[in-house]
Amino acid sequence: MSTAGPQRHPVVPTGRGPVRGERRAGGGVRFLGIPYARPPVGELRFAAPVPPRPWTEVLDATEYGPTAQRRPFGEVTTIPEPTVPGAGILNLNVFTPDPTPAAGLPVLVWIHGGGFVAGSSASPWYDGAAFNRDGVVVVSIGYRLGVEGFLHLADAPDNRGVRDWIAALGWVRDNIASFGGDPAKVTVAGQSAGGGAVQTLLATPAARGLFRAAISVSGAVMRPQDRATAEAVSRVFTARTGVPATAAALRDATDTELLALQDALDSAGPDPDGLPALPLAPFADGELVPVPVPEAIVDADVPLLLGFTAHEFAVPAGEDAPAAGDAPEGELLGLLHALGLDDGSRAARFLAERPAASGGDAITDWLFRAPALAIAEARAERQRPTWLYQFDWSGAAPGRIGQAYHCIDLPFAFDLLHAEGVEAALGAHPPQPLADAVHGAWVAFVRDLDPGAAWPPYQEGRATMRWHTEPRVERDPLRAVREIWLG
Repeated sequence: MSTAGPQRHPVVPTGRGPVRGERRAGGGVRFLGIPYARPPVGELRFAAPVPPRPWTEVLDATEYGPTAQRRPFGEVTTIPEPTVPGAGILNLNVFTPDPTPAAGLPVLVWIHGGGFVAGSSASPWYDGAAFNRDGVVVVSIGYRLGVEGFLHLADAPDNRGVRDWIAALGWVRDNIASFGGDPAKVTVAGQSAGGGAVQTLLATPAARGLFRAAISVSGAVMRPQDRATAEAVSRVFTARTGVPATAAALRDATDTELLALQDALDSAGPDPDGLPALPLAPFADGELVPVPVPEAIVDADVPLLLGFTAHEFAVPAGEDAPAAGDAPEGELLGLLHALGLDDGSRAARFLAERPAASGGDAITDWLFRAPALAIAEARAERQRPTWLYQFDWSGAAPGRIGQAYHCIDLPFAFDLLHAEGVEAALGAHPPQPLADAVHGAWVAFVRDLDPGAAWPPYQEGRATMRWHTEPRVERDPLRAVREIWLG
Protein backbone atom coordinates (compact mmCIF):
# COMPACT_ATOMS: atom_id res chain seq x y z
CA MET A 1 0.00 0.00 0.00
CA SER A 2 1.32 3.45 -0.91
CA THR A 3 2.16 5.83 1.91
CA ALA A 4 2.19 8.81 -0.46
CA GLY A 5 -0.53 11.07 0.86
CA PRO A 6 0.58 14.69 1.14
CA GLN A 7 4.22 13.99 2.05
CA ARG A 8 6.92 15.88 0.21
CA HIS A 9 8.83 12.63 -0.26
CA PRO A 10 6.23 9.87 -0.74
CA VAL A 11 7.28 6.24 -0.55
CA VAL A 12 5.86 3.70 -2.99
CA PRO A 13 6.36 -0.07 -2.96
CA THR A 14 7.69 -1.96 -5.97
CA GLY A 15 8.15 -5.67 -6.53
CA ARG A 16 11.83 -5.37 -5.49
CA GLY A 17 11.58 -2.83 -2.68
CA PRO A 18 10.24 0.58 -1.66
CA VAL A 19 11.28 3.81 -3.40
CA ARG A 20 11.12 7.41 -2.22
CA GLY A 21 10.14 10.14 -4.68
CA GLU A 22 9.69 13.88 -4.62
CA ARG A 23 6.47 15.87 -4.75
CA ARG A 24 6.83 18.84 -7.10
CA ALA A 25 5.73 22.38 -6.44
CA GLY A 26 3.78 22.54 -9.72
CA GLY A 27 1.98 19.27 -9.04
CA GLY A 28 2.76 15.61 -9.48
CA VAL A 29 5.46 13.38 -8.05
CA ARG A 30 8.61 12.10 -9.70
CA PHE A 31 10.65 8.98 -8.94
CA LEU A 32 14.04 8.96 -10.64
CA GLY A 33 16.62 6.26 -11.34
CA ILE A 34 14.59 3.22 -10.27
CA PRO A 35 16.49 0.07 -11.32
CA TYR A 36 14.53 -2.34 -13.52
CA ALA A 37 17.53 -4.68 -14.01
CA ARG A 38 20.92 -5.27 -12.43
CA PRO A 39 23.88 -3.18 -13.59
CA PRO A 40 25.20 -4.75 -16.82
CA VAL A 41 28.78 -5.22 -15.70
CA GLY A 42 31.13 -8.21 -15.55
CA GLU A 43 29.35 -11.37 -16.68
CA LEU A 44 26.16 -9.35 -17.21
CA ARG A 45 27.69 -6.76 -19.54
CA PHE A 46 26.52 -8.54 -22.70
CA ALA A 47 23.87 -10.77 -21.14
CA ALA A 48 20.11 -10.44 -21.25
CA PRO A 49 18.87 -8.10 -18.50
CA VAL A 50 18.50 -9.70 -15.08
CA PRO A 51 15.96 -8.43 -12.49
CA PRO A 52 17.51 -6.35 -9.71
CA ARG A 53 18.19 -7.91 -6.35
CA PRO A 54 15.48 -7.09 -3.79
CA TRP A 55 16.09 -4.38 -1.20
CA THR A 56 14.38 -3.67 2.11
CA GLU A 57 15.57 -0.17 2.99
CA VAL A 58 13.79 2.66 1.19
CA LEU A 59 15.65 3.51 -2.02
CA ASP A 60 16.08 7.23 -2.62
CA ALA A 61 14.71 8.04 -6.09
CA THR A 62 15.06 11.81 -6.16
CA GLU A 63 18.05 12.04 -8.55
CA TYR A 64 18.46 10.75 -12.09
CA GLY A 65 20.31 7.46 -12.26
CA PRO A 66 23.36 6.59 -14.38
CA THR A 67 23.04 6.82 -18.15
CA ALA A 68 24.40 4.44 -20.77
CA GLN A 69 25.59 7.50 -22.67
CA ARG A 70 29.25 8.13 -21.88
CA ARG A 71 29.53 11.04 -24.30
CA PRO A 72 26.93 13.08 -26.23
CA PHE A 73 26.00 12.31 -29.83
CA GLY A 74 27.91 15.44 -30.90
CA GLU A 75 29.59 18.52 -29.48
CA VAL A 76 26.26 20.34 -29.74
CA THR A 77 22.94 18.52 -29.62
CA THR A 78 19.49 20.01 -30.08
CA ILE A 79 18.16 18.12 -27.07
CA PRO A 80 20.01 18.63 -23.77
CA GLU A 81 21.26 15.13 -22.98
CA PRO A 82 23.03 14.86 -19.60
CA THR A 83 25.55 12.11 -19.02
CA VAL A 84 25.33 10.64 -15.52
CA PRO A 85 28.22 8.34 -14.50
CA GLY A 86 27.69 4.98 -12.87
CA ALA A 87 27.15 1.30 -13.61
CA GLY A 88 23.43 0.98 -12.89
CA ILE A 89 22.30 2.25 -16.30
CA LEU A 90 19.23 0.01 -16.56
CA ASN A 91 16.97 2.35 -14.69
CA LEU A 92 13.81 4.32 -15.35
CA ASN A 93 12.00 7.44 -14.20
CA VAL A 94 8.33 7.73 -13.25
CA PHE A 95 6.40 11.02 -13.36
CA THR A 96 2.94 10.63 -11.90
CA PRO A 97 0.10 12.97 -10.93
CA ASP A 98 -1.11 10.62 -8.20
CA PRO A 99 0.99 7.73 -6.79
CA THR A 100 -1.95 5.73 -5.46
CA PRO A 101 -3.05 2.33 -6.82
CA ALA A 102 -6.67 3.45 -7.22
CA ALA A 103 -5.86 6.15 -9.78
CA GLY A 104 -5.77 3.82 -12.81
CA LEU A 105 -4.30 6.44 -15.15
CA PRO A 106 -3.06 5.87 -18.72
CA VAL A 107 0.70 5.53 -19.11
CA LEU A 108 3.20 6.84 -21.67
CA VAL A 109 6.53 4.96 -21.78
CA TRP A 110 9.23 7.08 -23.49
CA ILE A 111 12.32 5.73 -25.28
CA HIS A 112 14.96 8.36 -26.05
CA GLY A 113 16.77 8.79 -29.36
CA GLY A 114 20.45 9.20 -30.15
CA GLY A 115 21.16 6.92 -33.08
CA PHE A 116 21.26 3.87 -30.76
CA VAL A 117 24.72 5.05 -29.60
CA ALA A 118 23.85 8.08 -27.43
CA GLY A 119 20.96 9.89 -25.75
CA SER A 120 19.74 10.20 -22.20
CA SER A 121 16.48 9.59 -20.36
CA ALA A 122 17.54 12.36 -17.97
CA SER A 123 16.87 15.11 -20.52
CA PRO A 124 14.73 18.03 -19.30
CA TRP A 125 12.83 17.70 -22.60
CA TYR A 126 11.38 14.39 -21.36
CA ASP A 127 9.95 15.74 -18.13
CA GLY A 128 6.43 14.40 -17.60
CA ALA A 129 4.99 17.46 -15.84
CA ALA A 130 2.53 18.51 -18.57
CA PHE A 131 1.33 14.94 -19.08
CA ASN A 132 0.83 14.64 -15.32
CA ARG A 133 -1.22 17.83 -15.39
CA ASP A 134 -3.43 16.14 -17.99
CA GLY A 135 -3.84 12.86 -16.15
CA VAL A 136 -1.11 10.73 -17.78
CA VAL A 137 1.73 8.86 -16.04
CA VAL A 138 5.08 9.10 -17.88
CA VAL A 139 7.92 6.56 -17.65
CA SER A 140 11.25 7.30 -19.37
CA ILE A 141 13.76 4.48 -19.68
CA GLY A 142 17.51 4.00 -20.12
CA TYR A 143 18.98 1.11 -22.10
CA ARG A 144 22.30 -0.23 -23.38
CA LEU A 145 23.71 1.63 -26.37
CA GLY A 146 26.18 1.03 -29.18
CA VAL A 147 28.36 -2.07 -29.00
CA GLU A 148 26.93 -3.13 -25.65
CA GLY A 149 23.36 -2.91 -26.84
CA PHE A 150 23.38 -3.88 -30.49
CA LEU A 151 26.59 -5.39 -31.93
CA HIS A 152 26.06 -9.03 -32.94
CA LEU A 153 28.39 -11.12 -30.77
CA ALA A 154 28.94 -14.82 -31.36
CA ASP A 155 28.72 -15.69 -27.65
CA ALA A 156 25.97 -13.34 -26.42
CA PRO A 157 22.23 -12.85 -26.99
CA ASP A 158 21.40 -10.53 -29.86
CA ASN A 159 19.49 -7.26 -29.56
CA ARG A 160 20.41 -6.67 -25.94
CA GLY A 161 19.03 -3.13 -26.14
CA VAL A 162 15.68 -4.52 -27.32
CA ARG A 163 15.72 -6.92 -24.39
CA ASP A 164 16.27 -3.92 -22.12
CA TRP A 165 13.18 -2.18 -23.53
CA ILE A 166 11.12 -5.33 -22.96
CA ALA A 167 12.44 -5.68 -19.40
CA ALA A 168 11.50 -2.06 -18.68
CA LEU A 169 8.02 -2.62 -20.09
CA GLY A 170 7.76 -5.72 -17.91
CA TRP A 171 8.62 -3.57 -14.89
CA VAL A 172 5.85 -1.17 -15.90
CA ARG A 173 3.36 -4.02 -16.19
CA ASP A 174 4.26 -5.32 -12.74
CA ASN A 175 4.69 -2.05 -10.83
CA ILE A 176 3.02 0.93 -12.46
CA ALA A 177 -0.28 0.45 -10.59
CA SER A 178 1.52 1.42 -7.36
CA PHE A 179 2.38 4.75 -9.02
CA GLY A 180 -1.19 5.46 -10.17
CA GLY A 181 -0.95 3.95 -13.64
CA ASP A 182 -3.03 1.27 -15.33
CA PRO A 183 -0.82 -1.51 -16.78
CA ALA A 184 -3.55 -2.23 -19.34
CA LYS A 185 -3.37 1.34 -20.71
CA VAL A 186 0.27 1.66 -21.75
CA THR A 187 1.41 3.52 -24.86
CA VAL A 188 5.05 3.17 -25.91
CA ALA A 189 6.60 6.18 -27.66
CA GLY A 190 9.98 7.41 -28.83
CA GLN A 191 11.78 9.74 -31.21
CA SER A 192 14.47 9.07 -33.85
CA ALA A 193 16.22 5.92 -32.64
CA GLY A 194 13.49 5.81 -30.00
CA GLY A 195 10.91 5.89 -32.78
CA GLY A 196 12.78 3.00 -34.39
CA ALA A 197 12.64 1.24 -31.03
CA VAL A 198 8.86 1.63 -31.02
CA GLN A 199 8.64 0.12 -34.49
CA THR A 200 10.92 -2.73 -33.42
CA LEU A 201 8.76 -3.48 -30.39
CA LEU A 202 5.71 -3.68 -32.66
CA ALA A 203 7.57 -6.41 -34.58
CA THR A 204 8.73 -8.32 -31.48
CA PRO A 205 6.43 -11.09 -30.22
CA ALA A 206 7.95 -10.97 -26.70
CA ALA A 207 6.65 -7.40 -26.34
CA ARG A 208 3.05 -8.25 -27.17
CA GLY A 209 0.64 -7.45 -24.40
CA LEU A 210 3.04 -4.99 -22.74
CA PHE A 211 1.48 -1.95 -24.47
CA ARG A 212 -1.76 -1.20 -26.27
CA ALA A 213 -0.72 1.72 -28.52
CA ALA A 214 2.42 3.22 -30.06
CA ILE A 215 3.82 6.59 -31.16
CA SER A 216 6.83 6.65 -33.51
CA VAL A 217 8.31 10.14 -33.88
CA SER A 218 10.80 10.45 -36.76
CA GLY A 219 11.43 6.75 -36.38
CA ALA A 220 14.69 5.46 -37.85
CA VAL A 221 15.17 1.76 -38.60
CA MET A 222 18.34 0.19 -39.96
CA ARG A 223 18.15 -1.02 -43.57
CA PRO A 224 18.79 -3.73 -44.56
CA GLN A 225 17.72 -5.28 -41.30
CA ASP A 226 18.50 -8.96 -41.65
CA ARG A 227 20.80 -11.20 -39.64
CA ALA A 228 23.29 -11.47 -42.50
CA THR A 229 23.83 -7.71 -42.39
CA ALA A 230 24.37 -7.78 -38.61
CA GLU A 231 26.91 -10.57 -39.01
CA ALA A 232 28.66 -8.56 -41.72
CA VAL A 233 28.86 -5.59 -39.35
CA SER A 234 30.57 -7.85 -36.79
CA ARG A 235 33.10 -8.98 -39.36
CA VAL A 236 33.85 -5.36 -40.28
CA PHE A 237 34.19 -4.56 -36.58
CA THR A 238 36.85 -7.25 -36.19
CA ALA A 239 38.61 -6.29 -39.42
CA ARG A 240 38.84 -2.64 -38.42
CA THR A 241 39.71 -3.09 -34.75
CA GLY A 242 41.59 -6.39 -34.63
CA VAL A 243 39.32 -7.43 -31.74
CA PRO A 244 37.01 -10.45 -32.06
CA ALA A 245 33.31 -9.61 -31.96
CA THR A 246 32.72 -11.67 -28.84
CA ALA A 247 31.60 -10.93 -25.32
CA ALA A 248 34.70 -12.71 -24.01
CA ALA A 249 36.99 -10.32 -25.89
CA LEU A 250 35.05 -7.16 -25.01
CA ARG A 251 33.79 -7.82 -21.49
CA ASP A 252 36.70 -6.17 -19.67
CA ALA A 253 37.17 -3.20 -22.02
CA THR A 254 36.87 0.19 -20.33
CA ASP A 255 34.21 2.61 -21.52
CA THR A 256 36.90 4.65 -23.26
CA GLU A 257 38.31 1.60 -25.01
CA LEU A 258 34.87 0.45 -26.12
CA LEU A 259 34.04 3.88 -27.53
CA ALA A 260 37.31 3.86 -29.48
CA LEU A 261 36.43 0.48 -30.96
CA GLN A 262 32.97 1.77 -31.80
CA ASP A 263 34.50 4.79 -33.54
CA ALA A 264 36.67 2.50 -35.64
CA LEU A 265 33.58 0.64 -36.79
CA ASP A 266 31.38 3.65 -37.42
CA SER A 267 33.81 5.82 -39.36
CA ALA A 268 32.46 8.84 -41.21
CA GLY A 269 32.11 9.23 -44.96
CA PRO A 270 31.27 6.81 -47.77
CA ASP A 271 31.70 3.26 -46.49
CA PRO A 272 33.68 0.89 -48.73
CA ASP A 273 32.52 -2.06 -46.62
CA GLY A 274 28.86 -1.31 -47.27
CA LEU A 275 27.81 -0.80 -43.68
CA PRO A 276 24.19 0.28 -43.17
CA ALA A 277 23.45 3.86 -42.13
CA LEU A 278 22.95 2.64 -38.54
CA PRO A 279 25.43 -0.21 -38.08
CA LEU A 280 24.67 -0.56 -34.36
CA ALA A 281 20.91 -0.92 -34.23
CA PRO A 282 18.16 -3.51 -33.74
CA PHE A 283 17.99 -6.18 -36.42
CA ALA A 284 15.93 -9.23 -37.31
CA ASP A 285 17.87 -11.95 -35.52
CA GLY A 286 15.34 -14.66 -36.40
CA GLU A 287 14.47 -15.28 -32.76
CA LEU A 288 13.64 -12.28 -30.58
CA VAL A 289 12.87 -10.19 -33.69
CA PRO A 290 11.78 -12.91 -36.12
CA VAL A 291 11.49 -10.88 -39.34
CA PRO A 292 12.53 -7.37 -40.43
CA VAL A 293 10.49 -4.59 -38.86
CA PRO A 294 8.99 -3.23 -42.12
CA GLU A 295 7.50 -6.67 -42.82
CA ALA A 296 6.06 -7.20 -39.34
CA ILE A 297 4.85 -3.76 -38.36
CA VAL A 298 2.18 -3.59 -41.06
CA ASP A 299 0.22 -6.41 -39.43
CA ALA A 300 0.60 -5.27 -35.81
CA ASP A 301 -2.98 -4.74 -34.66
CA VAL A 302 -2.04 -1.88 -32.36
CA PRO A 303 -3.07 1.77 -32.90
CA LEU A 304 -0.05 3.61 -34.29
CA LEU A 305 0.59 7.34 -34.53
CA LEU A 306 3.67 8.17 -36.59
CA GLY A 307 5.25 10.98 -38.54
CA PHE A 308 8.24 13.20 -39.15
CA THR A 309 9.37 16.78 -39.47
CA ALA A 310 9.43 18.40 -42.90
CA HIS A 311 13.22 18.83 -42.94
CA GLU A 312 14.67 16.27 -40.55
CA PHE A 313 18.26 16.79 -41.58
CA ALA A 314 18.44 20.57 -41.69
CA VAL A 315 21.55 21.66 -39.76
CA PRO A 316 22.60 24.74 -37.80
CA ALA A 317 23.53 27.48 -40.25
CA GLY A 318 26.93 29.14 -40.05
CA GLU A 319 28.37 31.90 -42.17
CA ASP A 320 29.90 29.39 -44.56
CA ALA A 321 27.06 26.88 -44.53
CA PRO A 322 25.64 26.15 -48.00
CA ALA A 323 22.05 27.09 -48.64
CA ALA A 324 19.50 24.51 -49.70
CA GLY A 325 19.94 23.72 -53.36
CA ASP A 326 23.58 24.87 -53.50
CA ALA A 327 24.94 21.36 -54.10
CA PRO A 328 25.71 20.69 -57.78
CA GLU A 329 22.85 18.86 -59.50
CA GLY A 330 25.16 16.01 -60.50
CA GLU A 331 26.22 15.52 -56.90
CA LEU A 332 22.62 15.47 -55.70
CA LEU A 333 21.68 13.09 -58.52
CA GLY A 334 24.48 10.76 -57.45
CA LEU A 335 23.16 10.79 -53.88
CA LEU A 336 19.63 10.04 -55.10
CA HIS A 337 20.92 7.05 -57.04
CA ALA A 338 22.86 5.84 -53.99
CA LEU A 339 19.68 6.11 -51.90
CA GLY A 340 17.76 3.90 -54.30
CA LEU A 341 16.33 6.27 -56.91
CA ASP A 342 18.17 4.51 -59.69
CA ASP A 343 15.10 4.88 -61.89
CA GLY A 344 16.07 7.97 -63.86
CA SER A 345 12.50 9.22 -64.17
CA ARG A 346 11.95 9.20 -60.41
CA ALA A 347 15.24 10.96 -59.69
CA ALA A 348 14.44 13.51 -62.40
CA ARG A 349 11.04 14.13 -60.84
CA PHE A 350 12.64 14.71 -57.45
CA LEU A 351 14.94 17.35 -58.98
CA ALA A 352 12.12 18.95 -60.97
CA GLU A 353 9.59 19.17 -58.15
CA ARG A 354 12.10 20.24 -55.51
CA PRO A 355 14.57 22.59 -57.21
CA ALA A 356 15.74 23.99 -53.86
CA ALA A 357 16.31 20.57 -52.32
CA SER A 358 19.57 19.67 -50.57
CA GLY A 359 21.22 16.37 -49.84
CA GLY A 360 19.66 16.61 -46.39
CA ASP A 361 16.21 16.70 -47.97
CA ALA A 362 16.98 13.57 -49.96
CA ILE A 363 18.20 11.76 -46.83
CA THR A 364 15.13 13.00 -44.94
CA ASP A 365 12.93 11.34 -47.55
CA TRP A 366 14.97 8.14 -47.64
CA LEU A 367 15.45 7.60 -43.89
CA PHE A 368 12.26 9.05 -42.43
CA ARG A 369 9.44 10.13 -44.74
CA ALA A 370 9.38 7.31 -47.30
CA PRO A 371 9.58 4.49 -44.70
CA ALA A 372 6.82 6.09 -42.61
CA LEU A 373 4.66 6.53 -45.69
CA ALA A 374 5.25 2.90 -46.63
CA ILE A 375 4.11 1.81 -43.17
CA ALA A 376 1.02 4.01 -43.33
CA GLU A 377 0.16 2.74 -46.81
CA ALA A 378 0.51 -0.93 -45.90
CA ARG A 379 -1.36 -0.58 -42.63
CA ALA A 380 -4.18 1.32 -44.34
CA GLU A 381 -4.60 -1.55 -46.79
CA ARG A 382 -4.94 -3.93 -43.84
CA GLN A 383 -7.25 -1.56 -41.93
CA ARG A 384 -4.82 -1.21 -39.04
CA PRO A 385 -5.53 1.98 -37.07
CA THR A 386 -2.87 4.48 -38.15
CA TRP A 387 -2.49 8.27 -37.93
CA LEU A 388 0.16 10.14 -39.93
CA TYR A 389 1.55 13.66 -39.48
CA GLN A 390 4.18 16.03 -40.79
CA PHE A 391 5.53 18.73 -38.47
CA ASP A 392 5.96 21.87 -40.59
CA TRP A 393 6.48 24.71 -38.11
CA SER A 394 10.03 26.03 -38.33
CA GLY A 395 11.93 27.67 -35.52
CA ALA A 396 13.53 31.09 -35.64
CA ALA A 397 16.42 30.56 -33.24
CA PRO A 398 19.65 32.42 -34.05
CA GLY A 399 22.01 30.29 -36.13
CA ARG A 400 19.29 27.85 -37.22
CA ILE A 401 18.03 27.31 -40.74
CA GLY A 402 14.36 28.25 -40.92
CA GLN A 403 13.18 24.68 -41.37
CA ALA A 404 11.38 22.03 -39.35
CA TYR A 405 14.47 20.01 -38.47
CA HIS A 406 15.07 16.86 -36.43
CA CYS A 407 13.86 17.04 -32.78
CA ILE A 408 12.08 20.41 -33.18
CA ASP A 409 8.68 18.86 -32.44
CA LEU A 410 9.43 17.32 -29.05
CA PRO A 411 8.96 20.42 -26.84
CA PHE A 412 5.51 20.79 -28.43
CA ALA A 413 4.55 17.17 -27.81
CA PHE A 414 5.70 17.35 -24.18
CA ASP A 415 4.35 20.92 -23.81
CA LEU A 416 7.70 22.10 -22.45
CA LEU A 417 8.33 25.31 -24.37
CA HIS A 418 10.12 26.83 -21.38
CA ALA A 419 12.45 23.90 -20.71
CA GLU A 420 16.22 24.20 -20.76
CA GLY A 421 17.56 24.48 -24.31
CA VAL A 422 14.23 25.14 -26.00
CA GLU A 423 14.83 28.82 -26.73
CA ALA A 424 18.21 28.03 -28.29
CA ALA A 425 16.53 25.49 -30.56
CA LEU A 426 13.19 27.15 -31.32
CA GLY A 427 13.68 30.87 -30.74
CA ALA A 428 12.30 33.13 -28.05
CA HIS A 429 8.57 32.75 -28.71
CA PRO A 430 7.53 29.33 -30.01
CA PRO A 431 3.72 29.23 -30.38
CA GLN A 432 2.00 27.90 -27.28
CA PRO A 433 -1.24 27.21 -29.20
CA LEU A 434 0.66 24.74 -31.36
CA ALA A 435 2.02 23.02 -28.25
CA ASP A 436 -1.53 22.88 -26.90
CA ALA A 437 -2.69 21.19 -30.10
CA VAL A 438 0.16 18.67 -30.47
CA HIS A 439 0.27 17.79 -26.79
CA GLY A 440 -3.52 17.56 -26.65
CA ALA A 441 -3.53 15.08 -29.54
CA TRP A 442 -0.92 12.94 -27.77
CA VAL A 443 -2.90 12.98 -24.51
CA ALA A 444 -6.07 11.99 -26.35
CA PHE A 445 -4.27 9.17 -28.16
CA VAL A 446 -2.71 7.80 -24.95
CA ARG A 447 -6.04 8.07 -23.14
CA ASP A 448 -8.54 7.12 -25.85
CA LEU A 449 -6.47 5.41 -28.61
CA ASP A 450 -7.52 8.20 -30.95
CA PRO A 451 -5.97 11.69 -31.30
CA GLY A 452 -9.40 13.28 -31.75
CA ALA A 453 -12.16 13.83 -34.29
CA ALA A 454 -10.22 16.62 -36.03
CA TRP A 455 -7.55 14.12 -37.08
CA PRO A 456 -8.95 11.14 -39.01
CA PRO A 457 -6.94 7.95 -39.61
CA TYR A 458 -4.66 7.74 -42.62
CA GLN A 459 -6.88 5.20 -44.36
CA GLU A 460 -9.51 7.93 -44.77
CA GLY A 461 -8.19 9.42 -48.00
CA ARG A 462 -4.54 9.36 -46.82
CA ALA A 463 -5.43 11.99 -44.21
CA THR A 464 -2.29 13.64 -42.86
CA MET A 465 -2.04 16.17 -40.04
CA ARG A 466 0.10 19.19 -40.90
CA TRP A 467 1.39 20.68 -37.66
CA HIS A 468 1.90 24.39 -38.23
CA THR A 469 0.83 27.65 -36.58
CA GLU A 470 -2.67 26.73 -37.72
CA PRO A 471 -2.79 22.91 -37.74
CA ARG A 472 -4.83 21.33 -40.49
CA VAL A 473 -5.55 17.91 -41.97
CA GLU A 474 -4.91 17.46 -45.68
CA ARG A 475 -5.76 14.57 -47.98
CA ASP A 476 -2.67 12.98 -49.53
CA PRO A 477 -0.36 16.03 -49.23
CA LEU A 478 2.72 13.84 -49.64
CA ARG A 479 1.67 12.27 -52.91
CA ALA A 480 4.84 13.32 -54.71
CA VAL A 481 7.08 11.89 -51.98
CA ARG A 482 5.11 8.65 -52.04
CA GLU A 483 5.21 8.29 -55.82
CA ILE A 484 8.89 9.20 -56.13
CA TRP A 485 10.21 6.99 -53.35
CA LEU A 486 7.68 4.15 -53.19
CA GLY A 487 7.02 3.89 -56.92
